[in-house]
Amino acid sequence: MGEYYNYIKALHLIFVITWFAGLFYIPRLFIYHIEAQDKPNPAKDILSDQLRLMTKRLWYIITWPSAVLATLFAIWLLVLIPGWLEQPWMHVKLLFVVLLIAYHFKTHQMFLQLQQNKIKYTSNFMRIWNEGATVVLFAVTFLAILKSAFNWVFGVAGIIILGLLLMLGIKLYKRIREKNPEA
Repeated sequence: MGEYYNYIKALHLIFVITWFAGLFYIPRLFIYHIEAQDKPNPAKDILSDQLRLMTKRLWYIITWPSAVLATLFAIWLLVLIPGWLEQPWMHVKLLFVVLLIAYHFKTHQMFLQLQQNKIKYTSNFMRIWNEGATVVLFAVTFLAILKSAFNWVFGVAGIIILGLLLMLGIKLYKRIREKNPEA
């Protein structure tokens, strides 16, 4: 494995964390950008300009570089320990990584639209979209820590329950905001 394994693993983990930080925060900025469109001018223009700048910096300075570096360090780890590619848990983990990359690219498409002030989604949709990365994070973390493709009934049930709880939380927060817009 070599003496560098733990350094590479640590760097992989650091960039996974910063990648997820970007993926968690950017939909929130999208929500604020979408909701800014309901404000009267000049607030609408000021907020839109500021939020476009913030998302651009987050996306290109933190999220994209983190995604690339996390992926490169992951590949390096797989080169050091190719036997992992024969493990069922790694197959499932890589499936979730592919889903995460697809999520990242779709988020990039949304980012580009909002950079042009093209609003194609509601803020409520973005609140739900924001939870996509959460589901992947849970799945990948449990797979990486337990190194088991664990019983699919419990795994799938757990992810479904997590998704339902997240949706319930979004609905509850929406009701709270309707009663108190300052919440």
